[in-house]
Amino acid sequence: MGAGSVERGTASLSQTITPHILLRAYACGIFPMAEDAQSDEIRWVDPRRRGILPIDGFHTSRSLQKDIRRGGFLICADRDFAGVIDGCADREVTWINPNLRQLYIDLHAMGHAHSLEMWQDGRLVGGTYGVTLGAAFFAESMFSRRPSASKIVLHFLMQRLKAGGFELCDTQFLTPHLATLGGIEISRAEYHQRLSRALRRQASFCADNQPSCGASNSSSVAGGSGTTSS
Repeated sequence: MGAGSVERGTASLSQTITPHILLRAYACGIFPMAEDAQSDEIRWVDPRRRGILPIDGFHTSRSLQKDIRRGGFLICADRDFAGVIDGCADREVTWINPNLRQLYIDLHAMGHAHSLEMWQDGRLVGGTYGVTLGAAFFAESMFSRRPSASKIVLHFLMQRLKAGGFELCDTQFLTPHLATLGGIEISRAEYHQRLSRALRRQASFCADNQPSCGASNSSSVAGGSGTTSS
């Protein structure tokens, strides 16, 4: 979710990268980035300093609490996974190329990638998506089409991860935006230690105490005047 990295090598996505290889890369603590939307190659990235969002340390400011209580939105899981990726890529410079987009959609079909979305008046106005392995959630990107949408989505994401038994939320890099929400930066060595522990445990993005994933199973729980829904 940011910039600044260590490049470990490049590979042609069309020739070598599969969803299973991508999962193995995440399990090793590395993640992919394309140079731009037109590039056919990726960089494998393993930052010297890693950004994480402590699941028990998310900071919900008074203004954010007020926005949540005001409501008028829905927070949905996996209703439009592809739409969230497209929203994240809809910017002047993006690391999400068509091949990476398809790989994440394939991981979603396998149950290893999920989105959390903010809907308002029938429109997708914000969201985030990431990869899941064990009790680790690898947050890939987020977008916002209305004020505070990304903060609201992350608030509900932390609630979902905690309820599902996740222990690690990897944000790749620490940005000023994430720092205001409780994000911290740790060393590469500490990150790999935390990742190793998380991979030995199991968690569920669609736990029994969470709304069901997928647009076809409609349910909701109160979230101030806003709601979360599948």
